[in-house]
Amino acid sequence: MGAQTVVADVADEIARRVATGEYAPGDLIPSVRQVAEEFGMNRATAQLVLGRLESYGFVDAHRGRGFTVRDVRLAGGVDVYRRLFRLSMPAPELAAEMFRNILIVERAIVLEALLDYTESERAIPSQELHATVDELETLARATEPDHVRLLELEIGLVRTLLSELGHSMQRAVLNSVGETLFEVPEAVDAFFAASADLHVLVWRALLAVWESETGPSEAQLSLFEDLFGMYHDKVEARFAELTGLAVESGALASDSGTQSHAATA
Repeated sequence: MGAQTVVADVADEIARRVATGEYAPGDLIPSVRQVAEEFGMNRATAQLVLGRLESYGFVDAHRGRGFTVRDVRLAGGVDVYRRLFRLSMPAPELAAEMFRNILIVERAIVLEALLDYTESERAIPSQELHATVDELETLARATEPDHVRLLELEIGLVRTLLSELGHSMQRAVLNSVGETLFEVPEAVDAFFAASADLHVLVWRALLAVWESETGPSEAQLSLFEDLFGMYHDKVEARFAELTGLAVESGALASDSGTQSHAATA
């Protein structure tokens, strides 16, 4: 194991203690000597570990005092949040709370993109969108669908819509959300709480709307928003399951019921 790998692994372990609350904001973290002793490394390597934690944004250096824990939840940016989420996985309740907030942001961006594009003049070539949805369908039919690739394709579709709409800031945030999700396998799998076939069904329905002359009615748009909310509730409940949290009976709707609603829409 190389020195850089050791530095990264130990920095992640100390950052995990910050993420899970073992070290509270304002606490002094272990000194160079203490880190070296605990993890069996020389002091020069331990100093690199603390420097990396500072670069992560997890600690602040104070001359003569050492390093203190930053209030990363209050002051951290998107990159800090992404690292926090990954490192919070050993604390399921904390991870679930963070995932819920990720879903709120993702849902708002995606729903806005879909609705705004539906109301726009829809300039993206239809064949371009169909080609991606065709690939989604091929992957969904596999015995063991590749959830990472499926989610990459779906994020790519939304990114394309946002680019066409000129929503550059939303696109940047969506990209950060994707990076956050892809670092946590449970988060990716949770997005397929309903079968991958349902995802294809929804995209096919959207394509049909975008290619129609009349567009959706107000009732259809309202139903779509309701279904979108139901889907995210299901994703959140699935993540709780995958991370070991108890799920109340009835929290997970059946795939068949959800698919039935989607087909009706």
